[in-house]
Amino acid sequence: KSGVIFHEYIKSHSYLFRRFRLGEFLQQIETSGLLQERDKRAKWHGIPTLLQKLYESSHPNSDLSQAHSLLKVLSSQLSMEAMSFVTEERKTAQESTFPNTYTFDLFGGVDLLVEILMRPTLTMQKKKPKMNDDLVKDCLSVLYNCCICTEGVTKSLAARDDFVLFLFTLMTNKKTFLQTATLIEDILGVKKEMIQLEGIPNLSGLVQSFDQQQLANFCRILSVTISEPDVGNDDKHTLLAKNAQQKRNASPSRAEVNQVTLLNIPGFIERLCKLATRKVSEATGANFLQELEDWYTWLDNALVLDALMQMATEEGEQSSTESSDESSLATSPLRHRLPQSMKIVHEIMYKVEVLYVLCVLLMGRQRNQVHKMLAEFRLIPGLNNLFDKLIWRKYTASNHVVHGQNENCDCSPEISFKIQFLRLLQSFSDHHENKYLLLNSQELNELSAISMKANIPEVEALVNTDRSLVCDGKKGLLTRLLTVMKREPPDSSFRSALEMFVAIFNNVPQDLFFTWFCFFEHILYCIIDSGCTSRDVLQSYFDLLGELMKFNIDAFKRFNKYVNTAEKFQTFLTQINSSLVDSNMLVRCIVLSLDRFESQTEDVKVVEVLSECCLLSYMARVENRLSFLFRLINIINVQTLTQENVSCLNTSLVILMLARRKAKLPFYLNALREKEYAEKYPGCLLNNFHNLLRFWQRHYLNKDKDSTCLENSSCIPFSYWKETVSVLLGSDRTSLCAIATYIDEPFMDLDKDLLED
Repeated sequence: KSGVIFHEYIKSHSYLFRRFRLGEFLQQIETSGLLQERDKRAKWHGIPTLLQKLYESSHPNSDLSQAHSLLKVLSSQLSMEAMSFVTEERKTAQESTFPNTYTFDLFGGVDLLVEILMRPTLTMQKKKPKMNDDLVKDCLSVLYNCCICTEGVTKSLAARDDFVLFLFTLMTNKKTFLQTATLIEDILGVKKEMIQLEGIPNLSGLVQSFDQQQLANFCRILSVTISEPDVGNDDKHTLLAKNAQQKRNASPSRAEVNQVTLLNIPGFIERLCKLATRKVSEATGANFLQELEDWYTWLDNALVLDALMQMATEEGEQSSTESSDESSLATSPLRHRLPQSMKIVHEIMYKVEVLYVLCVLLMGRQRNQVHKMLAEFRLIPGLNNLFDKLIWRKYTASNHVVHGQNENCDCSPEISFKIQFLRLLQSFSDHHENKYLLLNSQELNELSAISMKANIPEVEALVNTDRSLVCDGKKGLLTRLLTVMKREPPDSSFRSALEMFVAIFNNVPQDLFFTWFCFFEHILYCIIDSGCTSRDVLQSYFDLLGELMKFNIDAFKRFNKYVNTAEKFQTFLTQINSSLVDSNMLVRCIVLSLDRFESQTEDVKVVEVLSECCLLSYMARVENRLSFLFRLINIINVQTLTQENVSCLNTSLVILMLARRKAKLPFYLNALREKEYAEKYPGCLLNNFHNLLRFWQRHYLNKDKDSTCLENSSCIPFSYWKETVSVLLGSDRTSLCAIATYIDEPFMDLDKDLLED
């Protein structure tokens, strides 16, 4: 047969010799001389012959020493291809790009190595034979090289559940841990079904046996097992689709089950907290960023980095007593010879994975249990102590993109670390009383003093905060964070962290920000004068400004002082109107504040500000409130509602609830009807609003849905929210407060059920 036909024959009939028949197949074609002839033409470099010898020397009763020698020869041929894949631009895995790895897999090398590795588990002997650590390490390295260089190898390994679970047992050996962890991470990344952690033999004992460096590496694997898979389709992120999916999947997902499994491991969370907060030597010198870039460009997937750090560990073990703590690394001669930036990147990359795992657990069903543990193990004070030295060093440029594959992607270790740090703080503080742990004792005392001065009762969570668990030092973590945020450029991606502050200090005296951080004017500057156009960043400014101004008459007075020209005020309105999805929370704050101030006309200061403040005067005009209402209803519908834009629906409801309190609801509904006819789309706006409110009932009246945030943010009892929605959805067409009354019969489309997925 011609060479091409021979090659295709092997590919199409590989299943005949991939298991147990490999040796016989290779022996037959070698005897015929066809193998040697084809080897020269195809440039197989003797790999099929080496595989035949490896097969013959790896029988169950052999000592595997000769097999190991052969594997080393094969490994040297394959490793160069893997190294080029890691250090150069990643290419599509195919035969022409990585011929040696492709040939190795084509002739059954991958399955042979799996068989060799798993052989001790197949014996019937009580005492399982132990394989040489170096042989195991080389087998795993070759398998990983095949995974990254040859298409389909990773998926075929992932399909073998027995092999995946077996790999976890190899992690008990420190000498083979790194290679095993790297291969598992690659396999789990493509596995169709998420692995069940409870199926891993003696998982608790395995994790408890890890030293801190191993545990940090293990977090890279855990991140795949506890995160809900990305659906990869924007339509699936709509609230309608999410609600339908929750109904279909009433039982906990595999990711949720895995989270519980981890929390049941004794000491697991405590060790993660220690990892997240342990200190490293601080880098010095003006060339730090360039040095960091040089290293990280080469260490693209951390494989070589981990290998070098392992060398440092092993050298340290040979020269000193073995230790499971980071002290062994600290005393290692090789570690001292490694660049300082490399040590820091190594620690930062581990911390990114640790913080990610903690963040996912904080957002899971066991969040209260996790909150309690993180507070008890002093995670926040520990991060506070690391803030200036590691997390947000003064000489680190926030806009420096270390890895240059995509100029729009902030994918350097340091930037990833900052982003994960901010996400963790947001998860930790969002609607939880532990948010006060981000302050120190002096700052907590200032909060109490502000409440007393304003004659406002102290928040119960503030009173109950355990002072032994708050931040140490002169500044709390929130203070440090606000300070660096003010130094960030107005369009910095880190500005989105401002959203976190809204969650942290919702319902805390706004005077704190005025007297403590002097942050108010800075936000107005960023919205009006900085030229910022980033929608995400502007949304953060709007949200924070809304929280600072809500019900605070002094804030509106200070606003009027800063926005002291018609030009500035018009710029402010333009920013708000450019995207109501981003600014509607601020609109809600202004409407709510105006309503309260109008009921406090006995207060001279309130009357003065009401008459002078351009913002309050603007919102007091009913035509402006109606304009916001029209657009808020018009930019959303049931099919497009997401967690991002559902606030538009709630803001429109706030406007109508306040109108209902003043018996003006019919006026607003009639105005909506007139707007429809003016736009020549009768029924369109009101039918859409009716469907939105029907969805609102199903979404917020679900017994599992926490609706306290609506009540807390508006200071309107949730019972009034429900009552207003019921009135608006009333079927009595004689009711002046029912939407149906204002839709003419020919245009009525209320029976159409758009809420079923």
